[in-house]
Amino acid sequence: MTKLRKTVLVTGSSGFIGYFLCKKLLDDGFRVIGIDCLSDYYDVALKERRQAMLLQHELFRVINDKVETPDLLIQVFAEEKPDFVIHLAAQAGVRYSIDNPRSYLESNIVGTFELLEAMRAHPPRHALLASTSSAYGANAEMPYREDVKADHQMSFYAATKKANESMAHSYAHLFGLPITMFRFFTVYGPWGRPDMALFKFTKAVLEGTPIDVYNNGQMKRDFTYVEDLVQAIRLLIDTPPERPEDGIVPEGDSLSPVAPWRVVNIGNSSPVELNDFIAAIEEATGKSASRNLMPMQPGDVPATWADVSLLQSLTGYVPQTDIREGVGRFVDWYRQYFRL
Repeated sequence: MTKLRKTVLVTGSSGFIGYFLCKKLLDDGFRVIGIDCLSDYYDVALKERRQAMLLQHELFRVINDKVETPDLLIQVFAEEKPDFVIHLAAQAGVRYSIDNPRSYLESNIVGTFELLEAMRAHPPRHALLASTSSAYGANAEMPYREDVKADHQMSFYAATKKANESMAHSYAHLFGLPITMFRFFTVYGPWGRPDMALFKFTKAVLEGTPIDVYNNGQMKRDFTYVEDLVQAIRLLIDTPPERPEDGIVPEGDSLSPVAPWRVVNIGNSSPVELNDFIAAIEEATGKSASRNLMPMQPGDVPATWADVSLLQSLTGYVPQTDIREGVGRFVDWYRQYFRL
């Protein structure tokens, strides 16, 4: 019997981005296989709620296990033979990587290795692997372009993600696997992670407690609304990289000269001052924030800013949700979720 529906394997399916991506893919008629270990890095109840909503869809099934579990992924690939793979499972967070580096080694390095081996045995049409804007590290030239060197990562989290890019390139070159690495920039929105600034700041403002503002507020972030990010990923699925036969890469493209591999920024391309971000929260909550000014944290960078011209040239799409609109949606969700 011919398989008519396309199958997408999504690792980290119960995570913040994973939930919205799976929902989008299911709405578009894909069959989705999720893998998520429901780790306790943050409130497991939030992940369980996301997963329960996805399980209401008949085209979704999930395996609750770690991607680094030996032979798990190769068994899943043998059974499901996914057409497309989107790898989001990872230990996230810059600051947590200072205190718990081994969890990043196991999830981000070993887990990605297990995925690459599974794809080597059962090649998908296209694999998209999550990287991060943190990979740009100490680069001061902005906006960040995919074709500039990124060699000086500032945290172990960022180092593991940059390593993932290199690992994936080697498999793309050796085994002809079409792989897109996407570097995303400070993703936010409803159902977001409690360890992220928006969640923590909103909670504090509504409770009337001070918020910790690092680098005395002298920070800029290229905040990217989650549904914008997911739409960009969805469009990139249909744009697998092809190895250039003559080894010549078009100007402005991050395509490898020796492999069907490229890296693509997904950002809003509109950096927001931290104080403006806080002002958006104040506007949405109707309350003023009490600021506790702090020095810069180890492993952090003062600014991020994505050049998204490559994403636009490949897909015609540029994320563009305004920070006030996006923050407003999050605050509405937060109040509803916590019944405030």
